Amino acid sequence: MPHSAREPKFSLPDNFIWGAATSAYQIEGAHDKDGKSASIWDVFTRKRRKIRGRENGTIACDHYNRFQEDVNLMAELGLSAYRFSLSWSRLIREDGSVEPRGFDFYKRLLDALHAKNIRPFVTLYHWDLPQYLQKRGGWAKREIIHEFARYTEAVTEHLGGLIDNYIVLNEPMVFLILGYLLGAHAPGKRSLSKFFAASHYALLAQAEAARSLRAAQPKAQIGTSISTTAVYPRSDSERDIQSAERFDTLYNTFYTEPVLGRGYPTAKFSTLKRIEKYIQEGDMEKLRFDFDFWGINNYTRKIVRYSRWVPYAHWRELPTHHEALTNSLGWEVHSEGLYDLLKKFSAYKEIRNLIVTENGFAAEDQLVAGRVQDKERIAYYKDYIAQVLRAKNEGVNVTGYFAWSLLDNFEWAEGYAARFGLVHVDYLTQARRIKDSGYWYRDFIAGKEAL
Repeated sequence: MPHSAREPKFSLPDNFIWGAATSAYQIEGAHDKDGKSASIWDVFTRKRRKIRGRENGTIACDHYNRFQEDVNLMAELGLSAYRFSLSWSRLIREDGSVEPRGFDFYKRLLDALHAKNIRPFVTLYHWDLPQYLQKRGGWAKREIIHEFARYTEAVTEHLGGLIDNYIVLNEPMVFLILGYLLGAHAPGKRSLSKFFAASHYALLAQAEAARSLRAAQPKAQIGTSISTTAVYPRSDSERDIQSAERFDTLYNTFYTEPVLGRGYPTAKFSTLKRIEKYIQEGDMEKLRFDFDFWGINNYTRKIVRYSRWVPYAHWRELPTHHEALTNSLGWEVHSEGLYDLLKKFSAYKEIRNLIVTENGFAAEDQLVAGRVQDKERIAYYKDYIAQVLRAKNEGVNVTGYFAWSLLDNFEWAEGYAARFGLVHVDYLTQARRIKDSGYWYRDFIAGKEAL
């Protein structure tokens, strides 16, 4: 029986945020409409053997043309908030000027959300860098700090009156490791030096953009979202424990502690000291920022053991036990990991507020007689939300939860096979249908369903 089933019930404050999340490239489509230029994902998906099924986000969920229908679905689900990202390449032209048609789209979307009393949580960067900036070196060039700040200034100038909640970056660990070190995501680079350069410049850009937001909108809530993975050593041996500590450092704290003013956490993972090559005088102070909230994205856990054969890291991720429940991507369902992570990050005195900004279950859902009976996803949400409430009950200042995702969508290198949505999307007809999990989430938010 999951630990959550033994936890006492209690009431949440009325202002607890219940939402769902998406990102621009994964749902918008309209890849070249109204002045939008190519992003790194438009380019990356055209490369052979990079995306499952050679699929792409050219059309995706056609949200660009169907956003009002999607906002109506959010209202039907009873969401109090919606997290989405802006497409940088839809808003800023290569010459640095703004694209009015792109800003007009987001104004219409924001107006539609406000009309339904749904709070927008706007992510500035969710992995889709304009290709023209990648040609100049992308995140691996220091100039990106200035470019990101200019983009942020344009956002606040043209949309700021409609946005009260910002998320600056989404999961720097993921887009930097997969994009610049392993080459599995856009822009497909495999370089240790580019990875460390891009990591440092991304954190500098994050803080510079956050300061720009604070100056332009002093009353806005400004946060950022990190990818987190609960990690446990295979055994109590010193080597396994140290391997787990190195994993935790890279996956959970490397992009957190410098922003909190604690410096890069290199003591437990000496390879990370290579980032020092890219640090200039004054940088460590510049990359600090006191965020109003930190977004926690979590899906699974990892168990690791020591391995002398893995360069630099010296750890090996163990395969999921055959009896464990997994999603369609092979990720183990382990809800207590989210509880452990909320407790871990709440222990930082510099972190005042946590929001679960992504959490969800991938499946190969089938629409049968107009219905998706996704019982495993409902069970997943029950278990993970119970752990959020458990942490809240123990004093963790967690103030919101966003399900990933609102819609089935393009799941990066996995294409369209893995479906995370509360709403089923027929990619041929673009028809939307709320899944059983969506109806459960609606009723839970309304207080009609229990965990």
